[in-house]
Formats: sequence, C-alpha cells, structure tokens
Amino acid sequence: MQFDPSKYGAGVARILACDGDGQRLMPLTCGPCSSQEARKSLEAARPAELFPGAERPDASMAGLWLYFSCFEEAHTLADGCPTREGDLWHAILHRQEPDSGNAAYWFRKAGAHAIFSQLAEEANQITQRIPEAEFRVGKWDPFGFISFCERARLQPGSAQERAALEIQRAEWQLLFDYCAQPHGQASSARTA
Repeated sequence: MQFDPSKYGAGVARILACDGDGQRLMPLTCGPCSSQEARKSLEAARPAELFPGAERPDASMAGLWLYFSCFEEAHTLADGCPTREGDLWHAILHRQEPDSGNAAYWFRKAGAHAIFSQLAEEANQITQRIPEAEFRVGKWDPFGFISFCERARLQPGSAQERAALEIQRAEWQLLFDYCAQPHGQASSARTA
C-alpha cells in the first residue's frame, strides 16, 4: 500500500509528520508515546474536525493515538467506539500490550473485516521479501498473527521481528485508511 498522509488533510499530515509520516514501525510491545509534539496536537484536536467526512472520526482518532504508542488514549477511544473498527483497534492495542487473550477476544468480536484480504496480500509481499520469517498467509488470520507477534517479541533483531513489524505497519495503514475515508466509502456495519 502506498500510504500518503496528505490524503487525510493537512491537520492529520502535520500530526503524522511528528514521527515517520505514517511509515513508523510501531513496537510489538507498547512503550512510551513516541512524540510529545504529536501528543500535544492530538490532545488539542477534536476527532470530527480532524476527520470531517469520516463515518466514525473517533475510530480514526484511536488509530492516530495508537500510531504514536499512546496506549491509554487510544484504548479510551477504542473502548468507546461501538463498531467493528473500534473492536479492531482494541484488539491491536491488546496485542501490543501484550495481552494475547484479550486481543483474541476483540478480534473474535470484530469478526472478518473488509481490510483483511488486502492485509493478507501485503503480508504475503512482506514475507516474500523476508523469506526467513516463519509466517505464511493464505486468508488473513488475526489469531495466527497474534501468535507470530508473540514469537517475534522473543527474537529481537530477527527476520521474525522485522516481518511482524512491517505487517503490523501495513495493518495500521489499511485500518486507518478505512476509518478515515469519507462517509459512504467505508461502512462500520457489523456485517461484511
């Protein structure tokens, strides 16, 4: 996926520019917020103003907080977002916590999602570039990815970790893009 921060407006692009323009490899285990400048901007921003056309601006905002590893803020927004996308952000947060059981709960609750087929394609491209990584994808399996991340965390600097980080970035980019789309282009319905 070609991720272009300007696609989401000047305010979002300015915030993402605080750390990697949406290309950051977020850690597999949550840590401190990666940018205090981004934190200040996010604290001052209103989801509906940053994402004026989005069906669920709070889901988009949860994704921004997650991108900068601001766990509590992202969790609060995801928890208050009663959509499939809110459930997915919630699942990703708990995978990074790491709390695999809680992550699995939220992935089960979210069910299949429109981004999964493209995510499987992205993951396949990544593992083709990193063939030493022990992760193969047919249909996207979020539970298999939880297990892969668990293994990758135990192997810092390995091909496993690199592939997991890159797949996680693709997951974030695809879900963020889906959430930030204007009304009518994305659906938060619980049916796929």
